[in-house]
Amino acid sequence: MFNVGPWELVLILLIALIIFGPGKLPEVGQAIGKALREFRQAANQISSSIEQEDSQKGEQPKKTEG
Repeated sequence: MFNVGPWELVLILLIALIIFGPGKLPEVGQAIGKALREFRQAANQISSSIEQEDSQKGEQPKKTEG
């Protein structure tokens, strides 16, 4: 998905450490993880409802790569 190498990742983590400090970093990580989890869950619900509507219409659900 994103082409981030190890040096870019280290740079991002260092910038986050400088901005938020070592005390807030776990809280920020937890908040980001929770937001990503909720986004994935919502995306899966939308996808499954679209597939369900397609199957009720008698159409074959379209498979996407991803």
